[in-house]
Parts: sequence; C-alpha cells; structure tokens
Amino acid sequence: MSNVITKPKSVDAWLAYIEALHPKSIAMGLERVSIVAQRLALFGQFKRPVIVTVAGTNGKGSSCAMLERIYAEAGYRVGCYTSPHLQRYQERVRVCSEEISDQALCDAFNAVESARGAIELTYFEMGTLAAFWHFSQQPLDILVLEVGLGGRLDAVNIVDADCAIVTNVDMDHMEYLGDTREKIGLEKAGVYRANQIAICGDRAPPQSLVGYATKLGVALHCIQQAFDVDARDGHWCYRDTHGELDFPPLSLTGVFQRDNAASVIYAVRALSSVLPVADAVIVEALPKVQLTGRFQYLNHTPDIIVDVAHNPQAAQSLLDNLLALRKNMPKDGRFIAVFAMLADKDIQSVVNILMQQFDIWHVAEIKHPRAAKLNDLVRIFSDCDVSSPVEAHLNIELALSVAYKNATKNDKIIVFGSFFTVAAALDYWDATRFQPSLV
Repeated sequence: MSNVITKPKSVDAWLAYIEALHPKSIAMGLERVSIVAQRLALFGQFKRPVIVTVAGTNGKGSSCAMLERIYAEAGYRVGCYTSPHLQRYQERVRVCSEEISDQALCDAFNAVESARGAIELTYFEMGTLAAFWHFSQQPLDILVLEVGLGGRLDAVNIVDADCAIVTNVDMDHMEYLGDTREKIGLEKAGVYRANQIAICGDRAPPQSLVGYATKLGVALHCIQQAFDVDARDGHWCYRDTHGELDFPPLSLTGVFQRDNAASVIYAVRALSSVLPVADAVIVEALPKVQLTGRFQYLNHTPDIIVDVAHNPQAAQSLLDNLLALRKNMPKDGRFIAVFAMLADKDIQSVVNILMQQFDIWHVAEIKHPRAAKLNDLVRIFSDCDVSSPVEAHLNIELALSVAYKNATKNDKIIVFGSFFTVAAALDYWDATRFQPSLV
C-alpha cells in the first residue's frame, strides 16, 4: 500500500485508517512488525526499561494492573500496554497510570506510518508499534506488556522480556493457536527467554510449556512449586522461599485472582535486584487494584454487574463468583443474563457452563464484524436445551434496558460474553444511567 496519502489528523481517523491497512484483522508472524520496529530503533540498550511480558488465556489484564499499581506505589515510572480496550483506544497505552493523550497517540501512529513504507501491518501490529514508540520516548523504569493473542507470534513478543508470566492455559483462539492445551501452551511459552525469569501461574501447566522452558535452559517458576497462596479466615497468604506475606481480600473478585496476584508477587520479588520493592508496598498496593469490566458493579438494587468473560475458563470463574453471590441472596432474587459473544468463540461451552444459574437470558448481537448473529445465538440456546426463558434483542442496549425495567430490587443483572458486550453496556450506562426519558 502506498504512503502517498494525506495522513489522518485525529485519533478516530487514524483508527479507521489502520483498520483498513491489512486485509486480515489477525495475521500471525513477527517478520513484518520486526522490520518496522528496527526502522523505529525502539528501546535502545542505553535507555531500555525493565520489561515484563504477560501472556495467558485469562488474567492478563488483571496481572498487568497489579504490576502497574505495585511499581507505581514503589515510586517507579511505569509504562503499561494492554488490549483490548473497553471504551477508548487510549486505555491501551498508559504512562504513570495516565492514558496517552490524543496528540501523543497521533504522533505515535504517524511515526509508525512513516517507518513502515510498503509493509502491511494489522490493526494490532500498528497499535503495538505505536505504543512501543511512545514508550521509547519516555523515561521509564519498567514496562508492562500484555500479549494480545498467544505469545510466540504475537507482535508484543518482538521485545525480549526480562521477566515473562504465563497466567494460565486454556481453550481460546483455537483457529490460531491450536485445538489442544498442549498446542496452545507451546504458543504461550514463546514469551519465555533464555537467562531471564520465567513464571507460570497455571496449576496444571501443559507439558509443552514446561518442555519449552527446559529446552531453553531456563528455570521455570510455577505456582504450587516455587510459590503458592492459600485462604485463611477472611484473608489470604502468599509464600515463597523469601517468606510469607499476609493480605486482606482483593478488590478484584474471584479465587483465581489470588493466583494472578501470586505470579505477580513472585515476579516483583524476582526482579528486586534491579527494581527493589519493599514487601510492605506489595501488601499495601494489591488490595487496591481495580479493573473495569472484571465482575464490576455498575448499580445496586437491582445490581448490575459487568464481566468480560468470553471463553470456557472465564465462564467457570464467573460461575464460581455467581455461586458465592447466591449464598447471600434473598430467596426472591434472580440472576438475569445480558449476553452476547463473538462468533469465533466457544459459545456453546460457555452457555453449558452457566445455563443453570440464570432465571432468564436476554440475548443480543454485538456491533462488531465478528459478532455471533442473533439467530445463531438463539439456535445455540436451543441446542443446549436451556430451560430458562431466552429473549432475543437487536442490540445490547435494548437487552440491558429490558432487563433493567423488568428487574426487582433483589435481582442481579449480569452482563457478559465479550469485551465488546461490556463496552456497549458501559457506554449505554454512562449515557443514560437508566433515566426514564433516555431508556
């Protein structure tokens, strides 16, 4: 594609432009993105920050948020790159917990556009390089990077991390990563580097991941072996060879978040020779961490909870949270689902895991090219033999509006199925707060 064009002037214009750059939304491989990165001269050795890469099926965003908070409270300058975003693209690129400005983002896109020449880059590759260029212009102590998809061939993996975490391995993105945990685990293990810190938070790691680390000659630090956590009467304890730390409950909901926190704590302690952090800072910082869209309450009486769960493992975690909630619910309280997913996800497995929990389902179609069509969603519910009523709606906004209008004060409305599902709900909530004149 020729660069002889008028370059975009606004963030929205740039996003529309980069979305059309490559014929595919996802194109695995590092060759193209590496060439452009070399042209941009990113992260020179004399100003390179410490880099932590986070891969895994679920828990990447939470782990990055934990690392970002700990190092910020320790007084370090932290850059953080995550994806996808929920309401604004700028959420993906943060320095010292502040989102990138519109002008800085446009400058970063412009730098990548000038460097790429005739090389076609995907939306994610262009955005990743833009984020890296922006970070390279900042005086950072540490850079926290979330892998977009997989690990080995993800654009984030063009940099060599000083520490790499694989949070867990489960079935997702099978068309790109493989149809077994062993195949997916091997792809995710690709973020590990020889002579660097390699951490795994999966309690039953695939042998392929363990074997890859062995082949690299790197010591793999796994939960239940190098470190672990356990619950103790309203608090929880982390332990490794450096000693124990006692924590109050996390703000992030779910038992699995303690495993995410454990991997993060181990990483921070393992990096202490280059970035010292007092244990007291870790204990103070972790319980404060919050993250949009992770079992997040938008409203009370009735409760509205949004969760980005979009694969079977995340659905199981959501189930655990719902079962915990049900213990303290009034007898007349119902669970009401507002649900939409992408067509390339394992919709049937997610429905099978959760179908017994909901008294009614409000099913809708996401405004996205990869969205599961409404008729297909309804058919899946029929195939799964869901016994609860299933109501179909044209969009998330309508589904949430109807669910809210028909809810009683003791009901809990759970919005889930995709980042895009939650994003639509958040935008609608921000715009209306369900005022009668606007709903």
